[in-house]
Amino acid sequence: MHVKIQAVHFNADGSLLERVEKKVAKLSGYSKRIVDVDVFLKLDNLAHHIKDKVVEIRVHIPRGDLFVKACSKNFEQSFERAYHALVTQLKRKKEKQLP
Repeated sequence: MHVKIQAVHFNADGSLLERVEKKVAKLSGYSKRIVDVDVFLKLDNLAHHIKDKVVEIRVHIPRGDLFVKACSKNFEQSFERAYHALVTQLKRKKEKQLP
């Protein structure tokens, strides 16, 4: 599983990147078929006023990708929301594949 983390238009601190890497590594426990994971950390700007922190996660799986997006006032909370939504999607996809 290849993980790519991008901070768009800002420099993310090391502790945030480390936390994201640790949590994303746990996704392989939900599905062994994950090929790539892309995490985008963005600032939602409205006329130069920073409104929210946005986290987008795209998981590449053969025969379909999963995508989640979450926003809140800090990146940690946004990431946790996106991560839990993604875990739910992975569990549903796994249940559908079982006969």
